[in-house]
Amino acid sequence: MPYDVYMLASRPRGTLYTGVTGDLVRRVWEHRSGAVPGFTRRYDVRRLVWFEVFGDVTAAIQREKTLKHWLRAWKIALIERANPTWRDLYEEIAA
Repeated sequence: MPYDVYMLASRPRGTLYTGVTGDLVRRVWEHRSGAVPGFTRRYDVRRLVWFEVFGDVTAAIQREKTLKHWLRAWKIALIERANPTWRDLYEEIAA
């Protein structure tokens, strides 16, 4: 089963959220729809701007923990290397 580490943003260079999931489409939909109360709903963080796929849950969780300790500038650089225009990737993964 694949596991995804992902980052959401409120807007380009806006508020960031990092998470890990076994079902990226469902989890991002939950964030986008505001189905679960919390950080992403409070700060309107719903744009999928970056993700990585792992075959092992332990590796995915470790990567998420590592990213959560990164400086904000490092996270922005990571996003901009893969997605320089900060386009919302949700439609691509949900298709």
